[in-house]
Amino acid sequence: MDKSIKELHELLKSGQITSEDLVKESLKKSHEIEDKYNAFVTICDDATEKEVTDSLVSGIPFGVKDNYSTKDVLSTGSSNTLKNYVPFYTATVVQKLFDAGAIMVNKTALDEFGMGGTGTTCHTGPVLNPWDKTRMCAGSSAGSACAVAAGVYPFALGSDTGDSIRKPAAYCGIVGYKPTYGMLSRYGLFPFASSLDHCGVLTRSVEDAAIVCDIMKGKDECDMTSWDSSHIHLQESLTGDIKGKKLFYIKEICDLENYPNANEELKAHLENFNKTLDLLKEAGAIVEKISIDQRLLNAIASVYVVISCAEATSNMSNLTGIIFGPRSDKQDVFEMMKDHRTLGFSPLIKRRFIIGSYVLQKENQERYFRNAARVRRLIVDKMKELFKTYDALILPVSSGPAKKLDEDKDIIDKNTSVLEEHLQIGNFGGFPSITIPNGFVNDLPVGVNLTGNCYDDENVLNIAYTLESMMPYKGQIAKERE
Repeated sequence: MDKSIKELHELLKSGQITSEDLVKESLKKSHEIEDKYNAFVTICDDATEKEVTDSLVSGIPFGVKDNYSTKDVLSTGSSNTLKNYVPFYTATVVQKLFDAGAIMVNKTALDEFGMGGTGTTCHTGPVLNPWDKTRMCAGSSAGSACAVAAGVYPFALGSDTGDSIRKPAAYCGIVGYKPTYGMLSRYGLFPFASSLDHCGVLTRSVEDAAIVCDIMKGKDECDMTSWDSSHIHLQESLTGDIKGKKLFYIKEICDLENYPNANEELKAHLENFNKTLDLLKEAGAIVEKISIDQRLLNAIASVYVVISCAEATSNMSNLTGIIFGPRSDKQDVFEMMKDHRTLGFSPLIKRRFIIGSYVLQKENQERYFRNAARVRRLIVDKMKELFKTYDALILPVSSGPAKKLDEDKDIIDKNTSVLEEHLQIGNFGGFPSITIPNGFVNDLPVGVNLTGNCYDDENVLNIAYTLESMMPYKGQIAKERE
């Protein structure tokens, strides 16, 4: 299924293919991809065709990350604590796609409850990269990214708390978009860190991302953080004209001289990025290099860890094994909870809960949690100040292509930590942010990211759309290396 949403819709409307054909093909590919890359928690073999209407997604299959609630379909969050949980309601954004005629054919694997950046902590096992099975997809939306890149369907839902849509998109050579915070309702998304969580989509083109989010967006009475975006028309905003638009990139992140131990992959990635800047200038955009206090940049990862862990600890306090999930055979209620949380969670999750509990303790709150909130505000204020002058920030995604699965994932290289973690800025401020492919390093895809001011999604997507049109990576399907 290597075609775009619009191409598939035209084929469906003309009768050249049927919705049944697409569902059968998508289910067949789902099983093939599951056998090769371990991308799914559930494959919905009972999925059936739907009527083709004027809705562009009608009759077209898609995937849903397994931290979205789907009525009567297993929804585990890729955790053993919810391995048999079947919800009684469907998340708002998923329901909107159902109402538009799209067909869910699988639930995709993720790092447990979205708390990971590797795609290796799913309770069903690691998700492998469809370009190279020895490499990771990144996370946490690993299964969604893998499936879209492998051609199972044209789009899948993801969630993004730190970079969980945008980095997997880069590693898998596709598009990953998280709109402004609150444009898409989070009702039915399992909460990780509520002030950072965003719903979003993974596709193989910017236009497909715009089409899907146009359907999903809107105010939801079940989500108090959602807002009326009826005046925003993402697909219509894709004009391909960015003459006079002003973009900036950050010297401390993008200059090779800042990486004295740079390997060949990093050098090639930054060279790709500089070529991408030249394309923007060819399109008539103004691109400028600016400098930001290194202390602020160095604080990004720590601020994210403190705030996300604190919010996760609070959000997941209901996972006791009493309300839902596997129940211990212990008779004492406290022993039941201890069993459930000790045996059910992976070591990574338990570490994050310990950090979250520690920074929220009365004697530690001021030093850690509140201080992290203050630094978050400094970072967001700096970005908002820059967005008064510039239309978007453009930066390379990570320090190169997908990391090897057998590398030590717990050690952060201080030399490139800011380059790896800067996408979290988009979550701190709720900014619209999109990753698109911008080339290859060692035959593996790499990505570039665009982030803009809140509510300026149309502008950000149009810049990404224009840049995408100048490069040959739109719609690409993963080709596994031998």
